[in-house]
Amino acid sequence: MNRFARLATRVLAVPVGLVCLEPAGEAAGALPECWPPESRPDQAVLECCRRVAEDGRPRFLSRAGDGTAAFSFAGVPLVGSSGEVLGVLAVVDPAVRIWSEDEVQDLSDLAAACSAQARMRVRSEIGRQAREAAEDAAVAAEGEASRVHELLNRSELLLRASEDLADTRGLDDVRQRVGDLVSGDLKPARVDLLLVRQGMLHRVPSPVDGDAPPGGVLERFALGSHWPVSRAVRENRMVVVAGPHAATDAVSGTAASPGFDTLHLHTAACLPLRGTHGTLGALVLGWDAPHEIGLDERAVLTTLAGYTAQAVERALHLDDRVTAASQLQRAMLTDLPDAPGLELAALYRPAARDDMVGGDWYDAYPLPRVPGSGATGALALTVGDITGHDMRAAALMGQVRSMLRQADHDHPGQGPEQALGALERACRRLNLPASGTAVHAHVRPVADGHWHLKWSNAGHPAPLLLTPDGSVESLAEHDVLLHHALPPGPRTCGTRSLPPGSTLLLYTDGLVEERGTDIDENVERLIRELATAPPGIRLHALLRSLLDTIGPREAQDDTVLFAVRVPAL
Repeated sequence: MNRFARLATRVLAVPVGLVCLEPAGEAAGALPECWPPESRPDQAVLECCRRVAEDGRPRFLSRAGDGTAAFSFAGVPLVGSSGEVLGVLAVVDPAVRIWSEDEVQDLSDLAAACSAQARMRVRSEIGRQAREAAEDAAVAAEGEASRVHELLNRSELLLRASEDLADTRGLDDVRQRVGDLVSGDLKPARVDLLLVRQGMLHRVPSPVDGDAPPGGVLERFALGSHWPVSRAVRENRMVVVAGPHAATDAVSGTAASPGFDTLHLHTAACLPLRGTHGTLGALVLGWDAPHEIGLDERAVLTTLAGYTAQAVERALHLDDRVTAASQLQRAMLTDLPDAPGLELAALYRPAARDDMVGGDWYDAYPLPRVPGSGATGALALTVGDITGHDMRAAALMGQVRSMLRQADHDHPGQGPEQALGALERACRRLNLPASGTAVHAHVRPVADGHWHLKWSNAGHPAPLLLTPDGSVESLAEHDVLLHHALPPGPRTCGTRSLPPGSTLLLYTDGLVEERGTDIDENVERLIRELATAPPGIRLHALLRSLLDTIGPREAQDDTVLFAVRVPAL
């Protein structure tokens, strides 16, 4: 619950989130789980939670300071499988604000996922009670030891399901864990997970074997088809099919789903996956020998399908969130401009955890022509790293990136250190909590195909310059990092000549920083790889090779590589 409270504060940009779990009408008497953990809502906030729990309806309000402390409150009830209120997901802002339709929808979506988690808690308690009942029965009825042992195994299966499926992160993970759970006790020969999308049932591939049963299995088929699994989803009930060698349905004469008729299965159970807003798909278990599915096993399978549905619903919600965040990241990392006389290439890899987005960025854009100078073709280059690898960091990065562009255009003819200083002053005046590192550079064409480089480094990994003779120079000059709490001070600027055949490499620390390794050794490896790169290799291929060779196997941080080459004459 604390995770949902924390996620709510991030999505709605508020300081406090809380989840109260109690029966309807008693939420105010609960000890809420809050984010941050040390925060404790006052009585007025708890009273709002109680009203939401009693009414069973969302509540969004702002209260001005008429003798009492002002605050804004948004709360959505958490609903159980039978429509009962299990608690409240709420956020609190000490300032008066108007809640937008998008914020209302975001909180409602989070509440739907939180409700699934709350229902899982309730069912986990039921599973625990079932195990205790089975253990008591084993002591009281020694003559039925075999029966009790079976019940105990099934109860433990449900307990494991409630625990193992509670922290899945994607559909592949759900598919794998369900297969692992049932393989020990129910021992099916085949497990299928199918989801409803646009009127079709789509098979979720197995992360282990690629889900490639023999016979050219259909990866998707119509929800309105004759297959028993389709009927289970349409009618929202368990459908069991049985028959010699083919798991054939006695009514339609067909196998449970495409692929089962080629696997010589005898019995199959098609279980609908009931979500908060409708049936999500189906779980299909098949046995290659006659398998009796009694009332007890039906109950176990139904509960297992419920846990699976909650995990699938949460995975779909997280997938949608990651997709939206990735689209946001791609939108902010614009295409590189055409730069006559230069070759540009960039590569971005997000962190493989949290929101799979972050604060690393690259940028390149033409600089304004200085009146009276006559010089054209100057370009600004940036690689930066705003602290964090989540949607908040990505949002801050977008603001910083735009402000740095504006700083260059507001100070034509001045160096990159002036633009970074203007950015710092703007962040301080606007109270923008942006912290991180950056290298900002200006390159201008000079005579005979040469370019002139000026750069300013705010605590960032040093750029690397590959010279035409194959040596690599580390441009180590740097100043302090960017931080909203530090007073802006003067920044320095370095200069170099870029003759034809030079390559400038900018990168973020995600390329060379990995737990258990020495960052300096990784930088030395990077220098060696850059120095020994094949002559004439395309820039994008060079960046991909450096990432594959030097970068961590599991990306714990975002990574940016940005290269600029002056073509050889």
